[in-house]
Amino acid sequence: MIQFPQTDPCFGATVLRQETPQNFSQREALLDLSFGPQRRRKTCERLRENRLPAPGLAFAAEENGALVATLRFWSVAAGDRPDALLLGPIAVDPALRSRGLGGRMILHGLHRARELGHSAVLLVGDAAYYQRFGFSRDGALNLDLPGPVDLARFLALELSPGALDGARGLLRATGRCAPEAQRLRAA
Repeated sequence: MIQFPQTDPCFGATVLRQETPQNFSQREALLDLSFGPQRRRKTCERLRENRLPAPGLAFAAEENGALVATLRFWSVAAGDRPDALLLGPIAVDPALRSRGLGGRMILHGLHRARELGHSAVLLVGDAAYYQRFGFSRDGALNLDLPGPVDLARFLALELSPGALDGARGLLRATGRCAPEAQRLRAA
């Protein structure tokens, strides 16, 4: 179990706050820059499309009024476990990478998720990077995603001990559906 430090939403000149609808265009541009136009074809997108992020778990980092990083969590059921989150995407402006902003945002998001009572977080990402936050293959071993994925990159973190013990089955989106206007804008 990872210990979360008290988090401060100010990282020098960078301010972390809840994302707002006004961040939409800048967030989409940053995600396209970070992941390319193929990002919408990824398996995890099936769990995010036409959904809103988990309440209180969509973050925007800004410097001088410009969005420089984004992080979202999504409500999912992990097999028969109804209260799990999917982390991602996280994106940091290429000019600001390697300053630790992404790691601080992840710690802040995980801390907030635990404060809100969530029990587990799953993601698809680089194991070497996410290990330092406590993620491993262990809790995801008997879970599946709705599409192809490199299983070595399918990782889990229990925010509550035993939250994923015996979890089996497919990850399913359980979050709130996005309003029609938001769906059309994201298409």
